[in-house]
This record gives sequence, C-alpha cells and structure tokens, in this order.
Amino acid sequence: MAWKLEGCAIFLVIFMMLFAIQISNASTTYNVGDSNGWTFGVSNWPNGKNFKVGDVLVFNYPREIHNVVIVNKVDYNNCNPLGKMFNSGKDVITLKKGTTYFICGVPGHCDGAQKIAITAN
Repeated sequence: MAWKLEGCAIFLVIFMMLFAIQISNASTTYNVGDSNGWTFGVSNWPNGKNFKVGDVLVFNYPREIHNVVIVNKVDYNNCNPLGKMFNSGKDVITLKKGTTYFICGVPGHCDGAQKIAITAN
C-alpha cells in the first residue's frame, strides 16, 4: 500500500509542476486602450504593463476613422506611416521579442498621441 501512496504523491508533484509551467507560459490578450480602444491619447496605455513574447494585442477602432501601422523606431518618432498597415477595425497582433512600434497612419492622428511602443521579453 505504501508504494501506491508514493506513486500517487510522485504523480501529484509532476502534475503540479506541469500545471505551474503551463500557467507561467500562458499568453495574455490585451485590448489596446482598454475600453476606449485605439484612439487619440493612447500613447501612455502600455505604462505599467509587462508584455511577454506571445501576448496578443487587439486594436479596436472604427475602421472608417483609424488604422494601425507597424513601423520602425525612426518612423515612430517622426509619425511616418511607412510599414505594414492593418485596417479591419479589430486587428489582432501577436507580440514577438523586442520592441514593436504602432502608429495610426491617418494624417495628424499619430501626432495626437495615437501611437504605442511595446517591448515584449
């Protein structure tokens, strides 16, 4: 009977370890701008968040008014929409390692703080 209890204990320990690993590797889905969505003044939204590789960003916005453009750092700083554009109004982007720069490519919107830089580790 003792070997049955020992076997159960080992199984339980292994199960708990696998569960802990699964929890630590789970990705998080973020709605950019929270309830306001992807709009003006969203540039501080990432503050205080810890993004991981594999996390998902959802950009919700009226597609007739905004878009999302992934740009490099120089174009981010200068609000140049020279990059991959998304315009579905519900764009879903999975983060890769490093910093990814997002702006709205509609003239004047990036200058209105409709841009974010996200670093995923």
